[in-house]
Amino acid sequence: MPQIPEKIHELTVGQLSARSGAAVSALHFYESKGLISSRRTTGNQRRYSRDTLRRVAFVRAAQRVGIPLATIREALAELPEERTPTREDWAHLSEVWRSELDERIKQLNRLRDHLIDCIGCGCLSLANCVLSNPDDAFGERQSGSRLLVERRKPVAEEGREKENRQEQEQEQEQEPGSCR
Repeated sequence: MPQIPEKIHELTVGQLSARSGAAVSALHFYESKGLISSRRTTGNQRRYSRDTLRRVAFVRAAQRVGIPLATIREALAELPEERTPTREDWAHLSEVWRSELDERIKQLNRLRDHLIDCIGCGCLSLANCVLSNPDDAFGERQSGSRLLVERRKPVAEEGREKENRQEQEQEQEQEPGSCR
C-alpha cells in the first residue's frame, strides 16, 4: 500500500482509492450520494482531505453489516466535518444501529428456520407462510393467493379498487388498538 507523506493534507482520487481499497468508481458514487466530499482544483481535479480515508472505511464497514446508504449518510451528517471520526463516534452510531441489526438477524433466522415449510406451497394466506406472507398479512385483506397472476381488469375498475383498498387501509390505521 503506498504511503502518503504526512505533510500532504489532500489526496487525489487515485491515492484515496489505493489507500482505502475502494474503486475510483465507488468513491465517485459515494460522493454523488453525499457520503464523502471533495474540492476541485483549478484544473477541475478532485482533492479529498485525509479524514476522507476514515469516512470511506466507515461507509464500507457499515455497508458490510447491511446498513443502507441513506442511513449511513444521515449518520455521517451528524459527524463534524473538521475532524476524523473517532472510535467513540463509531461506537455511538453502532449502538444506534444495533437494534436494527438485531431485528434483521431475527427475521433472517425466522426465514431460515421456515424455509423448508414454504418452498412451493403457494398458500400466501396461511398464518404459517412466513416467507411470502409473514404474520398472514395477505389473509387480513382477503383470502386466496396473492402472487397468482390475476386477469387484467379495465383501468377504471382497477382505479376504483385501488381507491377502495386505500380507504380500507386508512380506516384500519385509524382504528384504536390497531397493530399497524
